[in-house]
Parts: sequence; structure tokens; C-alpha cells
Amino acid sequence: MEVIYALIPAMILLGLVTVGILFWAVKSGQYDDLEGDAHRILQDEDDPLLPQAQQKQAGKNWPDAGD
Repeated sequence: MEVIYALIPAMILLGLVTVGILFWAVKSGQYDDLEGDAHRILQDEDDPLLPQAQQKQAGKNWPDAGD
């Protein structure tokens, strides 16, 4: 029965720390964009027909086999 006198304050402290971390995560923007990664994974940036991919490939200087 004496151990409960230490466990109750410890659990209250642990709960307050957990709530504090939750508020910090929400305030710092951890949950702002929940669907961004799900949509980004479906985009095909390696497609050579995309203008961004053409610009990236034009900037690369690959050595020729004869060099």
C-alpha cells in the first residue's frame, strides 16, 4: 500500500510530461501536413517528359566512355 504513494505522483508527472510533449508537437507543426507524403510518393519525378526532369538531366555532365 505504501508503494501507491510513490506511484500516483509519478504517474501524474508522466501524464503531464506526455501532455506537454503533445502540445509542443502540435505547436511546432508536426501534424500540419498529414497527406503530403502520401501524395508525394505517387509523383513520378524520374519521367523524362517532365520539364523538371529534363532540366536536371541537361545540367548533368556525364563522362563519355571514350574519355
